[in-house]
Amino acid sequence: MSDKFDSDAKTLNRFVMASTHDHDLVILMNAIATSCKLITSAVQRAGVAKLYGLAGEVNSTGDDQKKLDVLSNDMMINALVNSGVCCVLVSEENEEPIVVPSGKSGKFCVAFDPLDGSSNIDCNVSVGTIFSVYEKKPGSNGTVDDLLRSGGSCLCAGYVAYSSAVEMVFTFKGGDVHGFCLDSTIGEFVHTREKMVFPQDGGKTIYSANEGNSTHWDAPIQEAIQVFKDGAKPYSARYVGSMVADIHRTILYGGIYLYPADKKSPKGKLRLLYEGIPMAMIIEQAGGIASTGMFQGKIQNVIDLVPDEIHAKCPIIMGGKRDVQIVFDQYKKAGVDVPTL
Repeated sequence: MSDKFDSDAKTLNRFVMASTHDHDLVILMNAIATSCKLITSAVQRAGVAKLYGLAGEVNSTGDDQKKLDVLSNDMMINALVNSGVCCVLVSEENEEPIVVPSGKSGKFCVAFDPLDGSSNIDCNVSVGTIFSVYEKKPGSNGTVDDLLRSGGSCLCAGYVAYSSAVEMVFTFKGGDVHGFCLDSTIGEFVHTREKMVFPQDGGKTIYSANEGNSTHWDAPIQEAIQVFKDGAKPYSARYVGSMVADIHRTILYGGIYLYPADKKSPKGKLRLLYEGIPMAMIIEQAGGIASTGMFQGKIQNVIDLVPDEIHAKCPIIMGGKRDVQIVFDQYKKAGVDVPTL
């Protein structure tokens, strides 16, 4: 047989079945994968299909919706509703939760950002999809309360990066982090990255933050950024503005990603259910640290936060131990109790 063809491709469905033996979870991940393939096609054809620009609406958090936001959202909702295994959906693009009709209802609750970083789409910069999966509580018919839980109840979390390659990265609760690349020749996500972990030595010295907000940050965050800049070998600054792209680089190369609370946004800017919790679960299970920084009077773990509504927000400081420790050291100097890493 030619070495150009794999007669034993380790596809996403095969991996999920071998890992969980849960047929419903295989169906769910297949539905997510299908919607991401559709989004891939839309993103790649955005210019030709005239999908650039605004749709003339705003989403649940007041951001202007792009045409691709709306299309991607519809693709995910249609795939998940018709999978037969979901009961409640929460999307960044919908102010209210979507309750699946009883005839199509199943056991899973899914929160997702269908097109993260879509403000970048018109200039052809990487975008992504983020999702978290919960199972409805025993005796529940599927309500929002099944999703308003900490990341400790999250069964599965993942993201998809749309760029020079299309990669899905996800993890099951308590498991390793794995990566799958979309092979366009067979239309399947194929297992390409096994047991993804942060570089043991901390990796590249990179910090990623929107420094346009720096005047609004608290003093320890400002001082930590200055430490990154002032060392014998200053850190490199890398900020894409698409969370998926910035987190993906941080896991693979090392470094730290910060979107802290500030005077303008004391609760943070990123959404907990479909940005904070899923990314925290992936980061921690890849050997990194996912902290809130100073939030509600203390430093907390993102994974422990309990959302009080479906679009609740949180601040984020995520990265390897080496670099998160630098941030914690500045808080310690300011008299704040910090966790031991």
